[in-house]
This record gives sequence, structure tokens and C-alpha cells, in this order.
Amino acid sequence: MQSFSWRAWPALVLLLLPSPVAAEEASLLEGWHDVWLFRFLVNVLGYSTIIIPGYFLISYFKRTNYLETGSGICFPLIKSCVFGSETKTGLLDDVSVTPRNEADSGSSVKQVVKLTFCAAGLQVSYLTWGVLQERVMTRSYGSTTPEEAGEKFKDSQFLVFMNRILALTVSGLWCLMFNQPRHGAPMYKYSFASLSNIMSSWCQYEALKYISFPTQVLAKASKVIPVMLMGKIVSHKSYEYWEYFTAVLISLGVSMFLLSSTPSKQLSTVTTFSGIVILIGYIVFDSFTSNWQDNLFKYKMSSVQMMFGVNLFSCLFTVGSLLEQGAFFDSVAFMMRHSEFAFHAVLLSVCSACGQLFIFYTISQFGAAVFTIIMTLRQAIAILLSCFLYGHAVTIIGGFGVGVVFLALFLRVYARSRMKSGRRLAAPLGQKV
Repeated sequence: MQSFSWRAWPALVLLLLPSPVAAEEASLLEGWHDVWLFRFLVNVLGYSTIIIPGYFLISYFKRTNYLETGSGICFPLIKSCVFGSETKTGLLDDVSVTPRNEADSGSSVKQVVKLTFCAAGLQVSYLTWGVLQERVMTRSYGSTTPEEAGEKFKDSQFLVFMNRILALTVSGLWCLMFNQPRHGAPMYKYSFASLSNIMSSWCQYEALKYISFPTQVLAKASKVIPVMLMGKIVSHKSYEYWEYFTAVLISLGVSMFLLSSTPSKQLSTVTTFSGIVILIGYIVFDSFTSNWQDNLFKYKMSSVQMMFGVNLFSCLFTVGSLLEQGAFFDSVAFMMRHSEFAFHAVLLSVCSACGQLFIFYTISQFGAAVFTIIMTLRQAIAILLSCFLYGHAVTIIGGFGVGVVFLALFLRVYARSRMKSGRRLAAPLGQKV
């Protein structure tokens, strides 16, 4: 009996898809190794070669009560990775960042300058990141004339690794340069958020092969819905009526945009079944990441420490998987062949890392509401910029749907700020009584 050939996998993968979609996938993709579901499973298999041994090691150390009986040169490392150094202490007590009330005490001119700096930094970082992301995943490199096909970069996981290794370096240097609270969380707990984070990033890059960038931006804007669902499941949170109302508005706006979109002749802008499935994966993974990080903040840590811990495991997972697949050196060779791609990949990573630092600084100085408004405006500008640069067509109904989504997002910001101001007013009254 002949052994099962790896070349039979694409047929099995395509059998899992609806027949029209399977036919479309077969015509669009050059080879079986380009089927996104196969690449996804191979990536997961690579991560499992790190996760499964790690799980058994952690279980062994806990079962043998290593914290009480262990000793030797490796004891501090194992203690930090498996047990942590402190118990949960609630949210940050002594984080060495500037409190918002200190920032509010400055002159109005100074505050305006600081806010302008934060807004400009966020806009430049993430608008450049969005434009480059679409350029890298949907356009070819090496073609000198329009008639030449060129060569497309296909490995989304390598881009995730590039982003994470630079973010790890930046957050590590930040932790060394500025005082941070004593770290208490077991390091392995970052791996959960890290795994979901790299999977959501992979889906984000991969989706651009099948859907337009404006569609992806709107999907990101609508992730508040699965975030609420994950919040109920993971953290057992409760929500206000206005949060459900705005979630319904967002769903309505996204549906209007998707149903009114006219397919383009270019493969990179066609909203396909595969693109929708990958987007759903992105939203689910990203929703889990944010809720798991919320739980991690119950330990005493700063946002930059969180950034370092998550990116540390992200680098470990992605580089391990890339090396096992042999894709790491293939991607490096692509960079060597196409210097323009190398520049784009490095700039993409710089924008991502700088954007994260601007996020932390903006929230610490002006709060989450101001940050949300800036990022909502960024999403709207990103859609317009993508349509202008890459020729995406948006119908009148689709444009109205986009407007509904951003109206709902601003309503959420307004309602949340009103609720917080109401609580602040109620607090002194409660004290008087």
C-alpha cells in the first residue's frame, strides 16, 4: 500500500470548502502550498511543537512542587517562568508613569501641543503602517514595466515575526531605561495572549489577499461585538444598554458596506469566502487577546512590560515555526532579492512598534476616550487613503454604511465619557451622605 502523499492535502482542503469557492480557490492559487487553510494548519503545527513540551514542563514543575523543593542555578528562571514572584495585587499601584491628573495641571497651550504630538504620532504611524501593509500583501516586487508580473511576497508569518522582534527590542530598551514596577506574573501566562495575537496578526495580513483594505478596516471597527461576547465568556463582564445598541448599529453599517460592495477585477480586492472566514478568525483571536490581557493586568505590571512579555513569546513561536517550515531563509532570500520589500518590511515594523508606544503615552496623558477618538478618525482616514491610492470603489450605500459605523463608534465614546463623569459627580455626594 502506497504511503499518503503530501500533495493530496490540497484536494482534502478544497473538499472542506463549498464547491463554487473551491473552484475559485483552485483558479486563484498557483499551488497547493498557497492554500491559506493549509498554511494556517502548518503554522499551528509549528506552534504546537513549542507549546506541548512547554505544557508538560510546567505541569511537571507544579506537580513536583518545585517552588518548595527546587534549587540551583536555574531556580530563579524557572520560578519566574512558571510561578511568578508575587500574587495578584490588583491593578497598578506604583507604576512609574505620569498620572493623568499631573498632565492636566499644565498650561492649556502645553496640553494642546502634547495632544497634537500624540495625534500626529498615532496618525503617521498607523496610516503609514496601513498603506504599507496593503502594498506588501497585494502588489508584486521586481517588475520594471507594467507588463512584467513580478514576484509577490506570500509568507504573512514572516511579517508578523518582523513586527514582533522590533517591538520586543523597543519595549525591552524602554524597560531598561525607565523604572518599572516589580514584575510578578508567571511568564508562561503571556503565551496565551501571544499565541492569539500572532494568529490575529497572521489573519490580518492573509486577509488582504482576498478582501479590500477598506473591508478589513470596517471589520476591525466592528470587533467590539465579539469583544463583548468574549468579555462575557472569559471575564464574565456585564454591559450597558447603549453598548448593545451601538453594537447593533455597527453590525448594520458593516452589513450595508459588505452587501453593497461591487467586486473588482483585481484579485486583491475581491471579497471572497476565504477573506470573510479569515476576517472572522482575526476578530475572534483579537477579542480573546484583549480580554486575556485585561486579566493579566490583575498582576502588578506596566503596559510596556505587557508589550515585552507578549512579544517575547510571539518571537519564540514565529521564529520556531518559520525555521521548521524552512520559510525563514526563503523570506530572507526574498528580502535580499528585493531591496524595496526589505525597506517596506522594516518600515512596517518601525511604524508598528512606534504606534504601540504612542498608544501607551496617549492613554497615560489623556485617557482612553481621547485615544479612541483619535484612532477612530485614523480608521476613517485610512479607508479614504486606501481608496485614493489603490482605487477601491465605494458605492453610496456602502459610504452610508461606513458613516453608520463611525457614528456608532463616536456614540460609544460619548456615552462612556458621560457615564464616567456621572460617577465622578456621584462620588462626592455619596461621601457627604
